[in-house]
Amino acid sequence: TPAFYGCLDWHSAVHGHWLLVRLCRSFPGANFQEPVRHAITQSLTPEKIQGELAHLQRHPFFECPYGFAWLLQLAMELREWNDAQAKTWLNILEPLEIKVAINFQRWLQRLAFPDRTGTHSHTAFPVSLALDWAQQQHHHELIALIEAKARQFYLHDRHYPLHIEPLAYDFVSPGLAEADLMRRILTPTDFADWLTAFLPQLLDQASAECLQPLQVADSNDYLQSHFRGLNLSRAWMLEGMMSRLPADDDRLDWLRSLAVLHRQCGLVDVDQEHYATSHWLGTYAVYLLTGRGLSHS
Repeated sequence: TPAFYGCLDWHSAVHGHWLLVRLCRSFPGANFQEPVRHAITQSLTPEKIQGELAHLQRHPFFECPYGFAWLLQLAMELREWNDAQAKTWLNILEPLEIKVAINFQRWLQRLAFPDRTGTHSHTAFPVSLALDWAQQQHHHELIALIEAKARQFYLHDRHYPLHIEPLAYDFVSPGLAEADLMRRILTPTDFADWLTAFLPQLLDQASAECLQPLQVADSNDYLQSHFRGLNLSRAWMLEGMMSRLPADDDRLDWLRSLAVLHRQCGLVDVDQEHYATSHWLGTYAVYLLTGRGLSHS
């Protein structure tokens, strides 16, 4: 498509732009500012965004939900950045942002059952990203829809079989992603109770030993490379779960140790140069390292 191209897939190009914006915003004095700003300016033009809109007119649910969620995150990042050039980019992007939000809401309204795999069609993770955007925008209709769907899909889940993960070539944990969504909509006490019912094995370290970082046997395999992202996403989802639990919760130390272990193992792989990894893993590393899912800044 006109604005988001040059990666293996559209969503990677979108979150690649999110990555550039997040880095520029986080490191204002870095020497990459000028070339990165130039690249973003080349991508985000009115003509190219009109081309993206035309593509969505023909294919209204193209890359929904995963790609849509990252587009909303890109807009969210630009909106929070107090920078003149970022404001210009946001003004250009806003028509696409509005259309994506409308189509995402239509998709979610019609969704009867969640996708519980750990790849691009997965439900809980992109819905979490969209909820963060909706809360920033005070989009009360979408917030209410997400909260209702999350309760419908997940509130009564019990005894999740964490030991069966990963499922084939996951890059997010279906179980932890579900918990990371539910911590966004439940009170700390309610989330703690829900987590006990959903993942009772977290109360017993021996039972949770299955939650160990994944190793990649073939670093050039595009599907196995997903495990590198899985280690990073597990780390931020564990941190998200911890952020919502009461301070005296007995699981905190164990969850913290698991998060640190996954963070360490995941970050070792970030500098892999093969395209199987390099076209997307940087986004996951920066999302984790900058605590994007834990705050609204």
